[in-house]
Amino acid sequence: MRYPEDQFNAGHIPADLLGQLPPGTDPKQIVIVRAAPRNYTGPILLAVTITGGIALIILMVAVTLHVAAAATVAVLSATGGVGLTLKRPHRGK
Repeated sequence: MRYPEDQFNAGHIPADLLGQLPPGTDPKQIVIVRAAPRNYTGPILLAVTITGGIALIILMVAVTLHVAAAATVAVLSATGGVGLTLKRPHRGK
């Protein structure tokens, strides 16, 4: 066995744990309870959700600003508040 976890997986009690048992305890009746390995699915999904939400909010703000700017230009040009004059050079013949 290469790793200490291999002893637990094989159902063996390591020698250092045997020394910690109270006198008169039968090692065959000992059950070692270990914590479950860490699951990273939740934190990864949370990070992806937050990132997607931030991107969606930025996109919504950009679209809102675009529509507001287009509406403002349309209103100002219709009311005469904004004018655009293109001056083309005169070509003399």
